[in-house]
Formats: sequence, C-alpha cells, structure tokens
Amino acid sequence: MSVAINTFFNKFGELLETEPAVQQIRTLVLRLAASGKLTDQKSDDGTGNDLLQTIFSIRDNAASAGKVKPRPSERPITAGDTLTIPTNWARTTIAAVCDLQTGATPSRQNSSYFGGDIAWLVSGDINKGQITKCDGRITEEGLRNSNCKIIPKDSVLIALNGQGKTRATVAMLRIPAALNQSLVSITPFSTDHLLPEYVFWNLRGRYSAMRDVTGQKQRRGLNMKLVGQLSLPIPPLAEQKRIVAKVDALMAQCDQLEAQLRERDARQAGLALAALARFAEAPTPTNLEYLFHDCFTLTPADLRKTVLTLAVQAKLAPQNPHDGDARGMIDRAMEKRLQTIKAKGLRRKKLYESEELIREEDLPTSWCVERLANLVDPENTISYGVLVPGSNVPSGIPFVRVQDLSINNPATLPNKTIAADVERPYARTRLRGAEILLCVVGATIGRLGVAPASWAGANIARAVARIAPIAEVNRDYLLLVLRSPMIQSYFATTTRTLAQPTLNVGAIEQTPIPLPPLAEQRRIVAKVDQLMPLVDEWETQLAAIRATATRLLDAFTNHLSDL
Repeated sequence: MSVAINTFFNKFGELLETEPAVQQIRTLVLRLAASGKLTDQKSDDGTGNDLLQTIFSIRDNAASAGKVKPRPSERPITAGDTLTIPTNWARTTIAAVCDLQTGATPSRQNSSYFGGDIAWLVSGDINKGQITKCDGRITEEGLRNSNCKIIPKDSVLIALNGQGKTRATVAMLRIPAALNQSLVSITPFSTDHLLPEYVFWNLRGRYSAMRDVTGQKQRRGLNMKLVGQLSLPIPPLAEQKRIVAKVDALMAQCDQLEAQLRERDARQAGLALAALARFAEAPTPTNLEYLFHDCFTLTPADLRKTVLTLAVQAKLAPQNPHDGDARGMIDRAMEKRLQTIKAKGLRRKKLYESEELIREEDLPTSWCVERLANLVDPENTISYGVLVPGSNVPSGIPFVRVQDLSINNPATLPNKTIAADVERPYARTRLRGAEILLCVVGATIGRLGVAPASWAGANIARAVARIAPIAEVNRDYLLLVLRSPMIQSYFATTTRTLAQPTLNVGAIEQTPIPLPPLAEQRRIVAKVDQLMPLVDEWETQLAAIRATATRLLDAFTNHLSDL
C-alpha cells in the first residue's frame, strides 16, 4: 500500500466531520480493497490463478460425486467489478467457486409450520450486516414440507428484492438458518481457499452497480442465476486474509467515528436548544452571538423559525407605553369597517368561536388577538382567483401563479397572461399592488409572496389567495406572522384533502393574529430585518465551508483511487 494511502488512513478520523463523509470513506476503502490497493502484494503468496484451479478441482470432485451441480460455463456480469487488478490475481464468477441456494416460505395455511426452533430469515434481516439472530422461526415439519434448506453459518447472503434499499444488500450469516425466497446464500466450495468475508466485502462495495443489473428504480428483482454470474476477483489466500483484516479494522474505525459524530451532534443539539431558549428569554445582541457559536451546529432554518416565533410572542422588540393599545386601535378600525360595509352593502363575515393558538393573556397588555378576516380591507376581502385561465395569450392580462410568489424578489410581471374575456368574470380578485399572496392548493400550501406595484391590474390563480391588510396593520408585520411556525402549522392542520390538498378561505379568515400597536409592529419588522440578513450571511458561510470541505475530500479520495 502506498505511503499516501497509509498516511490518509492513519489520519482520516481527523478529516471527517459528517456521517456522509464517513460513508464516502467506506466506499473508498472497499474500492481500494477490490483493486488490490489496500494491502501489499507479496511474491511468496502464490497466484490467484493457482488458487482458483485448486477451488475448481475441489468443486469438480464434488460434482463428480453428485454432491453439487457441474461447474457452469462462465458468462460474467461485471456489475462494478471493472477495476484493474494486480497481475497475480485472477477472475471468475460467483457460481464457479460458490454454492448458491435460495429459500422458501412454508405454507401459511398450516400454523404447525411456524414457531419452531429453526431460524428462518426474511429480506429485512439482511440489513443487520452481521446476522447473529432473527425473529423468524419455523418447525422441522415446516422445513420438510417446503423448499427451505438449512444454510451453514459463515455464508454470504444477498437480497434479491425488497422494499426501498434492501435489494442487492449483502450480509454475513453467523448462525445456521433457513431463508425465504427473497434471499440467496453464497457459500464458497472451499472456505480454506476462498474466505466468505472476502466475498462479502467485495460484493458490499458493488451494491449500487448490482442494483443496476435490473435497474435502480425498477421493482424487478435479482435472481439466483444473475447472482451466480457476477464476476469475482480472486487474490491469493494470504492476501485475502490481509484484505479482510484491513477492511474490518477500517470499518470498525468508521463505526467508532460515526458513533462519536452522533454523540457530538446530540450534544450540539442540546446546546443549540439551550442557546435558543436563552435568546427567546432575552433576545439581546449578546445572546444572539451564542446562536452563532462554533461549539454547536444550529441550522439556519431553525434560527429563522425562532426569530419569527419570538416576533409573534412579543419577545423581539420592547414595548413602549406611548404606543397606545392595540385593542382600542382595532376596535376603532372595526367601527370604520362596519360603516363601510353598511354604506356599500357589503357582506359581513361571520366568524365562529374556536380555541386560540395564542391567548391574549399570554401577551403584553398592549397587544390583542384578532381574526384575519377583520384585519383586511372590507372592499378587498380574502379570496382566490381565476378557476380555468386557459392558455397563455400574448398582451393579455398578467396572471399570477404559485411559482410567481416571492417575498423579497418578485418579478416585474408574472410570466403568463390570459385572455381578457376569461379574466373579466373575476374582476373582484384583481390586484392593486402591495397585497400579500398565499398558496392555498397543493404541496406548497402556506407559501407566501408579495405583489409589487407593477402587478396592479393582474389577476391571481385559483391556487393563490389575496390578503390586503387595513391601514392599522403593517403589511410586513402581518407577513412575518403568516410565515411563523405557529401559523404555518395552523394552515397545515386546517388543510382539507380532496382531489388535492386545499386550504379554504374560511380557514384563512379564521386565522388568529397576535397584534401589537402599530408603532411596535414597525419595530418588530425592523428587528426581523436586522436579524434575517445575519442568518443569510451565516448560511452562505456554512455552505461555502461545506462545499470546500466536500471538494477537498472528493479530490483526495479520487487521488487515492487513482494510485
């Protein structure tokens, strides 16, 4: 093994910071092992070809005695075995040097076949890697009356099919056991010449390529014939032993490192929660610095949610007695609203009683909680728009869809325009500019955007609701309340699943909004505007650091693979 590879594996624990990086090293280890680069070749080991001829002789003698089938003609499937191997190695197929067996499931109609003393494996057991026990049990009667066979311990197992990632997964069987039909056992004809552990590690490193034999995303599984045709490089026995010992040692080191990383992440998560709690209790600049401390990992997404949560809990900006009272402000707005409704013959919204997400008694005395329906322009109520917009029409009416929604960077105009005669019946949902827009249909329910002034005269899709707040409610404050985890959770729990998930207008109107005096609304918005860029900057720095680390690790592992 080269000095560079030795140096790397002596130090690799110091270079890895994440579990995916450790997995990358596992892949590298198996790649180097399969190409003869993980251990040294020694001239007194003999050759893989001599060893292979010995195994063939043992197998052919067993076939002559009628104990096994004759050696099949080799039609190798490489499936990841494409690396250049040392000149003293050889290649063959799995079926040429190993006995392959599959299993069966005794009849479920006979309960006496199950619950006995014989271990019986199913595909899910293979994910254990080293199988020393299992839950499945069959009886001697079940064994006799099915195609099940007892597979000897120290065989290699491979899953032919199974849900998710199970297909092509391999494991070492450390107990005698029977199998169901979804597993194939691989037992070398002579374990004195071909180590099962060597076969196991070689196949383990070819997992993705073996799945490709039948297609990564297809449900069609492998079969015993395909497994038997997999090619297998054969090193001399002494080198097999060195490879297995080295891989075992390095994988144990990876296991230990992963455990340390998980323990570290758990500690960091606890520290992060403590820092968030400290900041929530006292959102001071000093406590904010704790959130960016290098000693723990806090995701930018979590920090954004915390900022928004603190904003709606009256913990982000100080109260000022000179601001007045939000309840009085809203009561006066409601009087004006009622006068407008009566004067113009508008329909008055009926709101029902429900449990509050946030209670006024938990807020400062200057705050109140009001339903969203009472906080929007009575002449521009919450509503969604055009049901069937038709095709795109050049020089038509600008048409706002979910993909157009953006809080900070909306386009000057949406991409699509629709025919004027199609839009005309929906004139009541035309935008005036500055409204809040909310996705109400599909997988992105709760997504928010802002209509710029340039969208005045545009109309909205059926999947978009328009929210135009009254003068007493700062639009940007209302927007951050609607973005908060509390309200996003409310939208998710009140969504109805019909042909597709839908958030109806009634549920939106019923949304409880915690509301401070107008001056405090503006201070909260200013504080959020101050904090969010810090989070954005931090996220950019984290992404750059991780990208650099990934590039360095990729470059180094690629270099080692090429040695």
